[in-house]
Amino acid sequence: MTPIKIDFVSDIACPWCAVGLSALEQAIERVKDEVSVEIHFQPFELNPKMPEEGEDIVEHLMNKYRLTPEQVEQNQQHIAQRGADVGFEFNMDGRKRTYNTFNAHRLLHWAGEEADAQAQHRLKRHLLQAYFTEGKNPSDSLVLIEAARRSGLDAERAAEVLQKNEFADVVREREQHFLSQGIHSVPSVIFNQQFLLQGGQPVDTFERALRQLAQES
Repeated sequence: MTPIKIDFVSDIACPWCAVGLSALEQAIERVKDEVSVEIHFQPFELNPKMPEEGEDIVEHLMNKYRLTPEQVEQNQQHIAQRGADVGFEFNMDGRKRTYNTFNAHRLLHWAGEEADAQAQHRLKRHLLQAYFTEGKNPSDSLVLIEAARRSGLDAERAAEVLQKNEFADVVREREQHFLSQGIHSVPSVIFNQQFLLQGGQPVDTFERALRQLAQES
């Protein structure tokens, strides 16, 4: 069985990251008898200067991308459909604001550092669901701690990580590393540190990439 390492560079506040991860998971399931895949989630902030209280999501998207309210609505509907196609539920009516995600990235790094890749993967899933499906605030420590608990991680240790601002420096270093490598949009999916796919790609695209890497190995 061919081992493949994936660095999944993404942000909790990125809907296409939820779509892309769900599609990648389905692709991995399709090739599970041929390849052994380990995903490592790497930090990227779409809005690193976002204030703690966040911003209204419609106003934010209008200002950032110069969209009309109608265009925002159309884009949201399109994303929701793409999510449904790969089994991820978006509750766009429940997602009223966008938030700062730095603490979520610190917690994800902790999970990968002190637990394992599988625990980090579960935490990533729960954080995406908390924000996009349940409409919760991913900068709220209680939301983050609950996501850690649901992921099978130590909730007390998660609270300590958040309170003591642990892993802040290393997360910033990882963010700068990927920016220096030319990563300026997410999701960016890096296979074996040599092959890059960007955006919320379809399942078939990820499957072809995995099979190609397996053959080349």
